[in-house]
Amino acid sequence: MDYQKWGHDPERLRLFALEALHPRTRERFLALYEVSQGVSATQIALRTGRHDQTVHNWVHQYNEAGADALLYRRTGGRPPFVRSSSRT
Repeated sequence: MDYQKWGHDPERLRLFALEALHPRTRERFLALYEVSQGVSATQIALRTGRHDQTVHNWVHQYNEAGADALLYRRTGGRPPFVRSSSRT
């Protein structure tokens, strides 16, 4: 994993995870942190219920485009149901 290319170290990846607002972003950065600590993508996938290729993809996305590539973005589907807080 090429975290030095982006000016990061393993501790920064861990902090990204701790500071993440969305659970999916948190999961991705924790996986990267674990990879930086020598844990295999297969081991991470087995523990988290993800496919190992998913974890590999996160590593490749990070290597190619940096931390922003792993931020969760809503990409489609129905919008979440939100109730109006004021009834008139």
